[in-house]
Amino acid sequence: MSKIDFRPGNMLYPLPAIMVTCQGNEGIPNIITLAWAGTVCSDPAMVSISVKKQRFSHHLLMESGEFVINLTTKDIVRATDYCGVTSGRDVNKFAKTGLTPIPSKKVAAPSIKESPVNIECKVKQVLELGSHDMFLAEVVHVSVDASLMDEKNTLHLKNANLISYSHGRYFVLGKELGTFGYSIRKRNPKKKKRRK
Repeated sequence: MSKIDFRPGNMLYPLPAIMVTCQGNEGIPNIITLAWAGTVCSDPAMVSISVKKQRFSHHLLMESGEFVINLTTKDIVRATDYCGVTSGRDVNKFAKTGLTPIPSKKVAAPSIKESPVNIECKVKQVLELGSHDMFLAEVVHVSVDASLMDEKNTLHLKNANLISYSHGRYFVLGKELGTFGYSIRKRNPKKKKRRK
């Protein structure tokens, strides 16, 4: 496999395509689509999102110090894209997309009903990095669609048709290749069938 030099840049793909809901002191909610997001700590559960200073949502995030990460699916991919290329200064994104705002449990910003997972977050620190500010936040509540749970209360997120973002394009997550730790798990030897 030969390689060529490429310009330095953000090449960590694919990424989750998420819709972040936020709300300032005036109580008007907004949705911003982001791909610059990730897990930063498991105990306490913490996430990060990075937002440009000039984005309308940046002001709302600074004002409120809280937000909701809403995972996105194949069914709402068009709305996901729309919320990333329009500004809440100009349009009500809930009204334009038909997405449904529902009350969150621990933060003032609404969650999106059509999202299979809503992750409510409170900002702990803002890091000024350059083009983007990174909001480090603690997860204070998670809501999941009941249809993704089985009788043993196990979450089956693979059934949600989640989407990812890779170099300007959206993709539905595909075929499962393995489970965590499968590379070192001992295989059960095949039992030989006994002849009768």
